[in-house]
Amino acid sequence: MASIFTKIIDSEIPSYKIAENDKFLAFLDVMPLSLGHTLVVPKQEIDYLYDLPDELLGELFIFSKKVAKKLEKAIDCQRIGVSVIGLEVPHAHVHLIPINNVSDMNFSKPKLKVSSEELEKMANLING
Repeated sequence: MASIFTKIIDSEIPSYKIAENDKFLAFLDVMPLSLGHTLVVPKQEIDYLYDLPDELLGELFIFSKKVAKKLEKAIDCQRIGVSVIGLEVPHAHVHLIPINNVSDMNFSKPKLKVSSEELEKMANLING
């Protein structure tokens, strides 16, 4: 059964795309820790990040760097934090989170409730 991320990649579920190429997709998290929280996923469905072939793993982080630079330009924050947890969805992914302090990356805190209009506005801001 396809993961929710594969369904997003295949456009079966709508998303707020930030960047895409033939191997990766970056899109806004609809339940973010902070505005601009973005997920970066390989289009190839592989459950565990460290099961990715070495070349694809390296390319994932290079692609993530490009996405992080877009986020930095659009969002007022000190850094773009990166996190890999890998328990939520059985599809390798990286969280890019605009942060001003370490507590901004606390996944146990309540997620923001963001409307589709706000997500679309954020995606447009990031995509310039």
